[in-house]
Amino acid sequence: MTDTATAISAVSAGERKINICSINEMITCKICSGYLVDATTVTECLHTFCKSCIVKHLEDNINCPECEVMIHQSHPLDYIAYDRTMQDIVYKLVPDLEQAEYKREREFYLERGLPCPKDLEAETEKDEKQKREEMDQTPDIDTNMDFHRFDEQVNLVLESADPTKMKDMKRKYIRCSSLATITHLKKFLAMKVLTGENPEEFREIDITCDGELIPKDHTLKFVYITRWRTKDPPLRLVYSPKINLEEEDTADTAVPEWKLQPKLSYDDDGED
Repeated sequence: MTDTATAISAVSAGERKINICSINEMITCKICSGYLVDATTVTECLHTFCKSCIVKHLEDNINCPECEVMIHQSHPLDYIAYDRTMQDIVYKLVPDLEQAEYKREREFYLERGLPCPKDLEAETEKDEKQKREEMDQTPDIDTNMDFHRFDEQVNLVLESADPTKMKDMKRKYIRCSSLATITHLKKFLAMKVLTGENPEEFREIDITCDGELIPKDHTLKFVYITRWRTKDPPLRLVYSPKINLEEEDTADTAVPEWKLQPKLSYDDDGED
């Protein structure tokens, strides 16, 4: 007891180094006389023991092994609790104690063909940590973060009208938000099949569906509903260099001749 009082006074005086033997009384179990492992404290008197020691003691005794105070008359195990703070202190003060105890525990369970509880706890904590990280990275559907992950999706196949003029994509099947527009697709294609040096290159691409030129502001959902609803997915879109309508040869195109129709009269007073 004198050594313990000396250690406490040395710490109070500002000394940083103390002999661990002088504080052994505070970090050892009074049942097994070893360093505390899975430190467990009696809530009635606040005396601390190894978990396995106190649990075994309470199998046939209801009193604290140090002060003889009755813990509980019928359910003493309900009045002991794991003392994480004390255990952390013991592991910090005694070098390699945690690793040595963990190794002994694993060997104990391995000899009996049982899984080590601490391994199961570590796996559970790892899974929970991974889930928390995934939840932190996934935006809430009610937030303003615009990742389009919760949008309705559309399956597409993008093909070149003429591979000699504009090359085919290596991966032509894509899945994207139904809110994406034709302009978004043009910008995507410009990065994949054009040089990508000029940010305005996407304007030199036209996209058609069944031979019909699709306006740049149409969303993929609108295109799918109006032009592909009765067909099997994926939505097939064809891209090509920009079509210059002014240079199209319209000489052979028949221009309809509009004629005025004679005015019809439904007046009953007309000629008989």
